[in-house]
Amino acid sequence: MKVREAVAAAARRLARTSGTPRLDAELLMAEALGVEREELLLSRLDAPAPPGFEALLKRREAGEPVAYITGRRAFWTIELEVGPGALIPRPDTETLIEAAVEHFGEAGPKRILDLGTGPGTLLLAALAQWPGATGIGVDASECALALARRNAGRLGVAERAELRIGDWGEAIEEEFDLILCNPPYVEEAADLPLDVSAFEPHEALFAGSDGLDDYRRIAPGIPRLLAPAGIACIEIGAGQEQAVTVLFAAEGLSVRPRRDLAGHVRCLLLGH
Repeated sequence: MKVREAVAAAARRLARTSGTPRLDAELLMAEALGVEREELLLSRLDAPAPPGFEALLKRREAGEPVAYITGRRAFWTIELEVGPGALIPRPDTETLIEAAVEHFGEAGPKRILDLGTGPGTLLLAALAQWPGATGIGVDASECALALARRNAGRLGVAERAELRIGDWGEAIEEEFDLILCNPPYVEEAADLPLDVSAFEPHEALFAGSDGLDDYRRIAPGIPRLLAPAGIACIEIGAGQEQAVTVLFAAEGLSVRPRRDLAGHVRCLLLGH
């Protein structure tokens, strides 16, 4: 069977379990061939399908996320190593970086704090964006931090990125020009897709009965951590704008919404 035929057949099989069956099939075929998806589409469609493709396809049929199967995920201008134990970066989270770029321009912030950095997603994207910046990434998971350290080394920013275990910003005594944070915000009773609920770490997803537990813990520390002219970009879930705005406004912070490409309020911009 040729690659194009195998991809088409795989997309039909994945239509039962994936919302993006054709894309998933192409990414898995590219992984099996050891090439990028662009090369697959441009020059490999008439090649013989590799024998390793079926094993990858079965893993996806069982619900395993494509990013865990391939071990990588693109985010902003970088590619990150990802794996079980760390939340997979989502395109919607790029809204936080877009907001920061709009605010700081090319000059950028000097010091950056990423609360809940996971595999280094927001911190490393920001450091790649602004070569003159340095920052700290905090996470409660050593597994996630191990991924973040490998990503920082591979991206050549390890000397500018301090990655430490921590409980949000509690042990940090410094002010930052830019604070980035994508905390858990899913309600405990939420019905999530299998590839999320069965594979991604629940501690990075769920935040109490109303999804707001971690915002309640984060909000009191932001005024202390944020430099006078700095901003904090905080990700929120669908329908959470009003409730989370109240929590941060109660700490004396100004709050502005930022919409993602789908038009949903995805980010709150905080300032003094």
